[in-house]
Amino acid sequence: MIAIPPFAINVLMPLLRTVDPETAHGWALRALSSGLVKLRHESDPPSLEIRALGKVFPNPIGLAAGFDKNGTALLPLMELGFGFVEAGTVTRLPQPGNPRPRLFRLERNHAVINRMGFNNAGVEAFCARLTAAIERPCPLGANIGLNKAFANPADDYAALVGMIGRYVDYVTINISSPNTPGLRDLQGEARLRTILQTIQQTVPVHPPLLIKIAPDLADAGLEAVVAAAVEGGASGLIISNTSIARPPDLAGRNKLQAGGLSGAPLFHASTTMLAKAAKLAQGRMTLIGCGGIRSGADALAKIKAGASLVQLYTAFSYAGPLLIPRIKNELLVAMAQEGFDTVSDAIGAAL
Repeated sequence: MIAIPPFAINVLMPLLRTVDPETAHGWALRALSSGLVKLRHESDPPSLEIRALGKVFPNPIGLAAGFDKNGTALLPLMELGFGFVEAGTVTRLPQPGNPRPRLFRLERNHAVINRMGFNNAGVEAFCARLTAAIERPCPLGANIGLNKAFANPADDYAALVGMIGRYVDYVTINISSPNTPGLRDLQGEARLRTILQTIQQTVPVHPPLLIKIAPDLADAGLEAVVAAAVEGGASGLIISNTSIARPPDLAGRNKLQAGGLSGAPLFHASTTMLAKAAKLAQGRMTLIGCGGIRSGADALAKIKAGASLVQLYTAFSYAGPLLIPRIKNELLVAMAQEGFDTVSDAIGAAL
């Protein structure tokens, strides 16, 4: 099978944006998993290497959860040059998610609204696919969530960690998607403590646990989450998930669709929250900055605000695979301009 050359990717990406976004996403995943999309990936320079969560990351640029929910294209995604990939969100049982349409572009804002509802094939199918990525060029994370109809969140999260933990380098507990009723309530201090305590008791040996939180948390809520995460043995936070806020400058006929907003409009709010979390955590957890990253300068801003690693998704869906080498090159340039020899040197520099 002949791979699509890089110049053709530049032509195809605008064409994909003329198609229903969920359909386009499905095509992109199939192209990746079938080997149609391949880029020549040069080794990353040592200055981009990060050691975090007990692993070595060849660069700090990761793919956020949501792009490959079922783990169907993990190795092809890694081969695009990401420093790590996070698969999921996966739930214990398969579920179809919310009715379509449920994914909407806001092109003028470089943003997306989604109300997917954790559509996935379930954890058993997910684990079967993870076995194909045991030998991999970079760390792999798994994002876990709850079925829409769930009885005991703590037990469900513990069961998922127990099933997935042997295959991945870290597990992210998603308690912040706005598209599963009641899920964000789990960000309360007492409920988060119970979840983490149940995991520690039920699955005493597990990979590092991360908590993915919403950008809409008040300062008091953020402080409570950090305290509960540290006390419960979590290794890190991902800041942040999608937002239910609607900035006044959103444009387009879909700007008021229900669901979580992602992309460029989240950059400043999520980076501000990241800096607050870094001050609260005081080095006790690894922080991953997520929300609105479109350039190497954006990535460096997150790192300077306290992130050891960063993730993107919406920009990748707009720009395609060629974004990854570009953003790494821009990061190297931005580091040099600000006098940082390594990414590690820049962590928390703006605090």
